[in-house]
Amino acid sequence: MAITETEVPLRERKIWLKQLGQSSRTLQRQAALAGSLVGLATIAQLALLAWVITALLINQKTFPALLPALALMLAVIVLRALAQYWQEAAANRASLGVRSLVRKQLLASWAHLGPINTAQQSAANHASQLIDQTEALDGYFARFLPQLQITLWVPLVILLLVFWLDWVAGLLLLMSAPLIPVFMALVGMGADRVNQQHFASLGRLAGQFLDRIRGLTTLQLFGQTRAAKERLGQHSDEYRLLTMKTLRIAFLSSAVLEFFAAVAIAMLAIYIGFGLLGYISWGPSVDLTLFSGLLILLLAPEFFQPLRTLAQHYHDRAAALGAAAQLAGIAVAREIRGEETITEKPADNRLELIDLHRTLPDRGELYGGLNARFEPGQLVVISGPTGSGKSTLLSLIAGFQAPDRGQLTVFGETPGKHPLAWLSQRPFLLFGSWRDNLQLLSPEASDAQMLEALSQLGLSKRVQQSPQGLDSPVGEGGGQLSGGQAQRLALARVMLSSLPLVLLDEPTAALDPDSRDTVIGLLRVLADEQRLVIAATHDPALIEIADQVIDLGGSQ
Repeated sequence: MAITETEVPLRERKIWLKQLGQSSRTLQRQAALAGSLVGLATIAQLALLAWVITALLINQKTFPALLPALALMLAVIVLRALAQYWQEAAANRASLGVRSLVRKQLLASWAHLGPINTAQQSAANHASQLIDQTEALDGYFARFLPQLQITLWVPLVILLLVFWLDWVAGLLLLMSAPLIPVFMALVGMGADRVNQQHFASLGRLAGQFLDRIRGLTTLQLFGQTRAAKERLGQHSDEYRLLTMKTLRIAFLSSAVLEFFAAVAIAMLAIYIGFGLLGYISWGPSVDLTLFSGLLILLLAPEFFQPLRTLAQHYHDRAAALGAAAQLAGIAVAREIRGEETITEKPADNRLELIDLHRTLPDRGELYGGLNARFEPGQLVVISGPTGSGKSTLLSLIAGFQAPDRGQLTVFGETPGKHPLAWLSQRPFLLFGSWRDNLQLLSPEASDAQMLEALSQLGLSKRVQQSPQGLDSPVGEGGGQLSGGQAQRLALARVMLSSLPLVLLDEPTAALDPDSRDTVIGLLRVLADEQRLVIAATHDPALIEIADQVIDLGGSQ
C-alpha cells in the first residue's frame, strides 16, 4: 500500500484527531480544570474590586477597613497566576505527548511500508509531514480542546451570576452569546480546506527546492539556473498567497467576533448607565446599585472572553484538520498494509520462497510460483534480463514489498523482522566523514578494523593521503567519490558489520575490472563467514562463482 496525497475525508480526520487525544486526555482535563479555575478566580477578583470601589465611594470606608478585602484580592490574584501556570504546563505537556506519538506513528509507518513505497514522495515532503504538519497539531491539543471545555463552564457561571444581579442584563448577554459561535462557524467553514492547501503547497515547494539543489550542477551545465530560479520564485509566490489567505481568514474571524462582543457590551453599558441615572424605571433596573452595575460591567468582557479565545483558537482547529488530511492518510495506509500477513514458520537458519507470486501493474506477472531455499554460507545470485524482477525479489526478501501469494520466511521470520545489510545500485552515504559512514552499522569498529576493510577494497590509500584520515569528508551522498568508490565504501561498511543476511543489487555494475574482481572475491569471503549473501546481477564472473543461481529469464 503506497502513501499518496489522497485527501482523507473530514469525518475520518476528526476520528483520527479524537483517537490521538485519548493519549493525553488526563492532561487536557487538567488544563481545562486549571482554565476554569482561572475564570472563577477572575470572577472573585472582579467582585472584590467592585466591593472595594463601592465601599470607598458610597460607604466612605477608610483604607484600613479595606485591607482585609485587598489582601483577599491579592490572594485571588496569586491563585489565578498559579492556575494559569498549571493550565499552560498541562496543555503543553498534552500537546507534546500527542506530537511525539504522531512522529512515532509516521516513522513506524514509513518503516513498515518500506523504501519502495515511501520513495513515491520526496524527502522534503516527508520532512514537512514530520515537522511542519505535526507542529500544526500543537494549537489544537494545547489550546483549542482545553478552551472548548472552559467555554462551556465559565460563561455559564457568569451568566447565572448576572441573572441573579439583574435578569435584564442577563437576557442581553444570553441573546448576544449565540452570535459569536454562529459567525465563528460561518467564517471558519472553509478554513480547514485552505490550511490543507497550505500544507500541500509547502510540501511541493520544499520538494522542488530540494530537487533544484540536488540538480544544481546539471542546471548549470545546461544553462537553466535562471529558468529554475524563476520557476521556484513562482511557486514561492503561490505559497505566499496561500499563507496570506490563511491569515486573512484568521484575522477576519477575530474581527467579526470582536465586533459583536463590543456591540453587546456597549448595549449592556447603556442599559446600566440609564438605569443608575434613573432614566429606566421598570423591571430590576430600579434595584440597580453601584456594586451590582459595576460588577455586571466588569463581568461582561469576561463573559465573552472564553468565547473570543475559543474563536482565536478555532484557526488552530482548522490547521489541525488541514494537516490531518495527509497525516491521517499515512496512518490508514499503515493499517491497510498491516493486513498483508505471511504465515510464519518455526525458527530455523534458512531463507525459503514457497510458491511465490508477484505481479506489478505496469509489468505484469514477475513470478508465477517461485520456489527456492538458501542457507547461511552460500553466495546466491539472482540473474535475468532487465525487467525480469531481480530488484523486486530483493525487495521482497528485505520486506520492502509483500508478495501477492505464497510464503517467504527469513530465518524463520517474516521479511523485514530480521536485521540485514542492503547495498543498492546507489548506496546510501551519510553527509559526514569516512568514519561516520563506516561506523553506521558497527559503531564499535576501531580505526585499524576500518582501515583493514578499506584496504581490502583498495580505498585505504585514498584515506591515508588525506591529512584528516578517516575524518575526511565524503560529501553529501558521496559527492566527492566516484560511483565505484562509493560502492566500495558501502561494501566496506557491510564487511565491518556482523549481519547474517547481505542483499546486493548490481554490486559490480559501476566498477572497473580490477575493482570488480576484488569485490567478487570479498563477496565470497562474506559467504565463507557463514553469512547468506544474495546478489542481483548480470555479471558473468559473479554468476560463475555462485553457490546457487536463480534465473528469472523465463519468469516473465
